[in-house]
Amino acid sequence: MPRTALIIGAGPAGLTAACELLARTDIVPVVLEQDAVVGGISRTLVHAGNRIDLGGHRFFSRSDRVMDWWLDRLPLQRLPPGPVQLGYQRQVRGLRTDGSGPDPEQQDRVMLLRPRRSRIFHGGRFFSYPLSLDLETLSALGPSRTARIGTSYLRARLQPRDESTLEDFLVNRFGEELYRTFFQDYTAKVWGRSCDRISAEWGAQRIRGLSLRGALVDGVGRRLGLRDRPTETSLIEQFLYPKLGPGQMWEAAAEEVVRGGGEVRLGCRVVGAELEAERITALWVQGTDGVRQRLEADLVFSTMPLRELVAGLARSGTVPDAARDVAAGLEYRDFITVGVLLDGLSATEPDGGPLRDNWIYIQEPGVHVGRLQLFHNWSPWMVADQRQAWVGMEYFASEGDTLWSRSDASLASLAVDELVGLGLADRGAVRDATTLRMKRAYPGYFGTHDRMGELRGWLDRVQNLVPIGRNGQHRYNNQDHSMLTAMVAVDGLAADGLDRDAVWSVNTESTHHEQA
Repeated sequence: MPRTALIIGAGPAGLTAACELLARTDIVPVVLEQDAVVGGISRTLVHAGNRIDLGGHRFFSRSDRVMDWWLDRLPLQRLPPGPVQLGYQRQVRGLRTDGSGPDPEQQDRVMLLRPRRSRIFHGGRFFSYPLSLDLETLSALGPSRTARIGTSYLRARLQPRDESTLEDFLVNRFGEELYRTFFQDYTAKVWGRSCDRISAEWGAQRIRGLSLRGALVDGVGRRLGLRDRPTETSLIEQFLYPKLGPGQMWEAAAEEVVRGGGEVRLGCRVVGAELEAERITALWVQGTDGVRQRLEADLVFSTMPLRELVAGLARSGTVPDAARDVAAGLEYRDFITVGVLLDGLSATEPDGGPLRDNWIYIQEPGVHVGRLQLFHNWSPWMVADQRQAWVGMEYFASEGDTLWSRSDASLASLAVDELVGLGLADRGAVRDATTLRMKRAYPGYFGTHDRMGELRGWLDRVQNLVPIGRNGQHRYNNQDHSMLTAMVAVDGLAADGLDRDAVWSVNTESTHHEQA
């Protein structure tokens, strides 16, 4: 009788694990998703025909394996003849520039090739993101601040700090002046605490390799047209994106799982687990009808928050005090998106055309909003009427705090007020607004995070448990890294030897993705 893998969560890690198990083993996956849609934080939600990408998901990876996996499920759109470089080492498999490939005007199952553009909005002006110290940026900063930035950077290089906090990490790479201008307040807004209370590990994982020197070199390279070399991942200028938003990829993956003989159960919440002799024997799940069911487990892949997983295991088995305490002390940051539909934005490009940004990072004092997504610039098909602008106002909060506790209507009103107050839109152009919330969107590098080694040590002893993905490992993984944790886990299972160190080592290497 074939073995069964219960997979908690139908996000990128969980669905990748299910597809890989079906393709490469005789293990049958059963995916358990508490929500009514697949994709986790990478889902696409729809309001009045307008599509919302929670947090923004560029489909780009240094891993050829991941790039190929995506294009195997959603083929790249028809492109004009000519070279298109998406990988660092080689052309991506399946890339066609001979005029073939699906036409997104005619077909929905297609991956788009999109231009990347993000900027910082500070002091009523736009700056490149990631920071690129080109002439335009230096001119906007002014000679006095530019001089202070250079001086403080040299001081940081000559007398670097010991790196125990995120503040130390950033000051060492950008100098104190640039840190205080562009990083200090924004990062505190995102995480709800100052940079000197966040581990340096967060910076090492998310933005390693970027520095003021890198920003300056990038700015000069842009000016001279010398950008055909490999660069830090944060500086990529193109990315893949499903025509109908990121959830389209995971809807395709879920369909593949079902076709292959696996299951995807929606509205199925894991409410308990049975632990005996360091082995999970069963999970208890509850459907939307309130009925509970016991599911026996050969293997369990978990993408659920570690705090909740360990609490569930502790109710029915023996969990060491240290592991239980670490899990209970893990903290998270929650996320709110307010979608605002407008006839158009009042802010424009210098030539008078509409803004071309994917993201705009708001670093103005006195506002709660952290970022803007211009959904229509990710894919024109994200907005029902392509003559309109469809903007996501992104807020970072913690469940139960003042911002999170506001009503949906109050948050929508706040978003419109701030969009208008920033001078980016006119109130009369607003046509609709909707509010969406995502709990535990970001695992925090504070609380008991510095004791994760103790928790991992016990998790590794649970013989049939495989924690994968962002919340499954309490690590700020990007989508591709979450997928790779699943792929590496199945690599081991297919070879009859799960390599737990390899699974946990994903996204601790020297190649990283950009700050979200």
